This record gives sequence, C-alpha cells and structure tokens, in this order.
Amino acid sequence: MSSPFAAARRRLCLAVLYLALAVTANTAAAGDFSAVEALREGDMRKLAFHSAPREVPDVVVTDANDGEHRLSDWHGQWVLLNFWATWCAPCRHEMPSLDRLEQALGSERFAVVPVATGRNPVPAIERFFAETDLQHLPILRDPTQALSRGMAVLGLPVTVIIAPDGQEIARLTGDAEWDSDSAIAILTALIDGG
Repeated sequence: MSSPFAAARRRLCLAVLYLALAVTANTAAAGDFSAVEALREGDMRKLAFHSAPREVPDVVVTDANDGEHRLSDWHGQWVLLNFWATWCAPCRHEMPSLDRLEQALGSERFAVVPVATGRNPVPAIERFFAETDLQHLPILRDPTQALSRGMAVLGLPVTVIIAPDGQEIARLTGDAEWDSDSAIAILTALIDGG
C-alpha cells in the first residue's frame, strides 16, 4: 500500500516530467534541439543532432514486390529512417525494437522506415521478418545503395531522424534500443513539437 506522501511525490514527478516535455516540444518546434538532447540516456547518447538540417536525396527504394517508393512519400511525418542488412548482426539485433517503436508511435505523424541496403534478397528479408515476428515494419530495399550513398552511410546500422519537411536533423550510428524510455521521450517531444 502506498502512503499519501508517496502518491503526492509521484504526482509531483509526473507534473515535472510533463512540464519538461512541454518545454522540450516547444523548443524542438522552434528548431532548437538542446532540450531534446537533454533527454538522451543509454543508447540514445549516440544520437547526434545536427547544428543545421541536412538535405536528403529523394531516391527510389523498392518494396518486396518491386513497387517504387521515395522518402518524399513520407513528407509531413517525422521519419525514423533505418539502414540495415540481413547479414548485419547489430542490425538484426535492433530490428525488433524498431518494430515495437512503430507499433507504439506509428501514426500519420510518425513512421519507422527501415531500408535494407545492398544485397538483401526479398526471400531472406521475409524469412528474417518471420523468424523475429516483425509485424509492423514495411519491407523496403536499396539494392543499388543509391540512397545510402546519397546520405553518406558508411557502415550499418545507421538510423536517421527526418523532420516533416524532409530534412535530416539527427543521426545515430550503431544499434540501439529504439523503444527505450529515452528514445520514446525524444521522439514524442519531436512529434508533439512539430
């Protein structure tokens, strides 16, 4: 049984967290990410916000049926763009957390967009999705590596945050737990602020 003091302390902590998120969201909307950067803990300490937004090439990627898609298809949404490959162990490790993130936050305002770059046959991607029970992510491919080259992706995995205007604002190299409390707090502040 919790004491009245514990309940009051919990309400105070929640109020402080709500206020911090509100302030963070307002500064993120203004393009100042210093408050959002303060939410970085654990794996999210590797997330680097850029001093100025970076252009993103609007290169064609293909889905499992060779349908064509461009990053501009997601304009108006916050996008967590993840470059990965079936043969990349750290990539395979983080994909379930990306799937859980899409399940938790995916909406008309936010999307997780994983792109298998390089040689990743569709059957191998489908087998990996089935083995790891990935149910919320699309299968997208960059077989010629045009998108990854255009975005200076030199290793895998690399995850990029793209603002609704289509510009890259942050990048994380290496794997991460994308459904961690810190990642969700950062992404929620961005979504709510923009």
